Order: sequence, then structure tokens, then C-alpha cells
Amino acid sequence: MTRLHDDVRLAGAYQSGNGMPESSLRAWAELIGSFAPCSAPAVVEIGAGTGMFCAALARWRRAAPVVGVDPSVPMLEQARRYNAPPGVHYVVGCAEAVPVRAAGFDLALLSRVVHHLPDRPACARELARVLRPGGAVVIRTTFRERLDALVYDYWPRLRAVDEQRFPGRDEVLTDFSAAGFAVREVRSFAQPVTPSLGAFHERMATRPQSKFAFLTPEEFETGLRRLRSDAESEPATAPWPVHERYDVAVLTLV
Repeated sequence: MTRLHDDVRLAGAYQSGNGMPESSLRAWAELIGSFAPCSAPAVVEIGAGTGMFCAALARWRRAAPVVGVDPSVPMLEQARRYNAPPGVHYVVGCAEAVPVRAAGFDLALLSRVVHHLPDRPACARELARVLRPGGAVVIRTTFRERLDALVYDYWPRLRAVDEQRFPGRDEVLTDFSAAGFAVREVRSFAQPVTPSLGAFHERMATRPQSKFAFLTPEEFETGLRRLRSDAESEPATAPWPVHERYDVAVLTLV
């Protein structure tokens, strides 16, 4: 990974810039938690960021304990500030050396992080260490074959960037299978993230995703102007909600 995990500005923008309506967050938490082999599972999230899913799983799936792991101290400072209910803890660490005990968890989550991993096979082996037999890994991502985010409509160069950064479906499944996981299912799931295109423009103006670091200031402003123009055409009485779709791969430790 780059030194983006030291980016204080990104950490400050991430919480509000990547949130979603409570109904959408609950739908995601219910889906992710449904793959755990037991009720009230012990959960570890790799690349937890500001802890949105850690808190959601504790709230709606009674997950306990929940440990969020991230290499970014600024991100974890935000997590402890906004998303640290009882039973949720955050630790600095990386995917290849998770600072938790062996066989202590029922569910591992990697949300929008698999493309950042410098050594995906090592991460898979490490999750095989920290999960109990029968435990599940849930990978929430967009596979290279299905890059369809709305940001590509306004910043088309980001699609080419992500085609180089994001792994394909078979690459990910092969790495985890080699570490002792069996593929349970791969599905697509989408939820609204903003109620309107105007709200989406306000969110993107803060550059809340690491991918924007690959654009020049001029490229970013050009795309933002186009997005603002489209948002201004949005009917006030019938706004255009923005949905985000992700691939969800679920693997079980055998």
C-alpha cells in the first residue's frame, strides 16, 4: 500500500464521505452477519477504516467482541470517536500479521480493502489462523470484471486506474482456496448511499476515497463540475437516489 494510511485529511473525510442511510447500513450488517456460523459472532474486520461496519455488526447482529484492524492511526482515531460502542475495539495492524489470538473469531470482514493488500495470499493464511473451523470470510469489493461505480462516469480515468488495482474474481477465490477456504457463494448486493445526485456531489467534493489521489487537481475539478451540472438538473420534487453495488464473496474455513 501507499502511505495513504497516514493521510489525516482522508481520514477526516472518510466517515461522512462513505456513510449511508441507516436502512442501507442495517441491510449490509444483516447480510454480512448472516454468514457467521453462530449468533452473536466474534468478528474481526481487516481494514476497518473508521469502523462503520464494526459498530453496525455490534448493533444489529449482536456481534461481540468486534475487533477492527487497520494500519492507519488517523482512521482508527476517527473510529474510536464515532464508532466505538461497548464490545468494539480497534488495534493498529496489517492483514498479513493480524494482532489477535489464533482461532478466536467466527467471522472476518474485508470491506473495500482487498485491492489494497500487498500480499493477498498471506492475508488469506492469516485469516485461516485467526478464524475457528467453520468460520467465514466475507469480502465486500468490486471485482475487476464488474467495475461499475458512478464515479467512473465523471472521472473516467479512474476506471483504468482501478482495472490495474482491483483483482479479478478468480484471483481472489484462488488465493483463499489455497489457504484452506471453501467458496460458499459470490453474489451482488446494492443499497442506496445518498438520497439524491446533489447529495452525492456534496460527498464527492470532499474526495472521500483513496482513488482520487490518482487524479490531478485539474482532472478532479473537471469531473466535479460535470457532476455538479448534472445535479443541478435534478428535479427538486423527484431526486435521483444514488445506489452502490458491490460483489460479496463468502468463504468458509474447512
